[in-house]
Amino acid sequence: MALALAGLGDSVLPVLAGVAAVPVVRRWLRKRRLRGERERRADGVIDLCGAVVGELRAGHEPGQALLVAVHGTGALGTAGPPVSAAARFGGDIPRALGQAAGEPGLEGLAGVAACWRVAADGGAGLAAGLDRLEGALRAERRQCEQLRAQLAGAWSTVVVLAALPTMGLGLGTALGAQPLRVLLHTSAGLACLVLGASLEATGLVWATRIVRKGEAA
Repeated sequence: MALALAGLGDSVLPVLAGVAAVPVVRRWLRKRRLRGERERRADGVIDLCGAVVGELRAGHEPGQALLVAVHGTGALGTAGPPVSAAARFGGDIPRALGQAAGEPGLEGLAGVAACWRVAADGGAGLAAGLDRLEGALRAERRQCEQLRAQLAGAWSTVVVLAALPTMGLGLGTALGAQPLRVLLHTSAGLACLVLGASLEATGLVWATRIVRKGEAA
């Protein structure tokens, strides 16, 4: 895109702008990847709860049930070995789960640790507690998905806002107005370009923050 604009406008400014945008795009892609990883981990915690409940109801001891579930689901990733070690060698399982809950996406393990501690201290049914926790986590996940679907329209507005300048340039070029030459080769055009780019960036940041706040609510 930047090279095409540079060729059409006979200027290196679009190339320089494209180079400057690379770190921003990389940061956005990294955030998107990390968000996907957090969501997959959160789903893994839900699967782990269900697997432990299944193993407990099949007659396994709690430590063995957790060990089988951790290896079977692979939900904990790098946080799995400490939890598996605690389950295998009779360590402090609630503490290991609580420490693992500090990693992004594994926050639900704090609930698993609480259920484990209550079951160990008070004799409450571990399977019943984890079953209720699984239901609560699934309900929370569904709520997040519904909220995301409701905000899809807002994200579409952000995308349209980002595309409007390009659409305007294309329309102007189609009408023979040579907008790129005006923007890139005249002082008034350069001033308009800087002002417009600043307003566009401000609008995108503002709109994105509004949608993000809605997602976090």
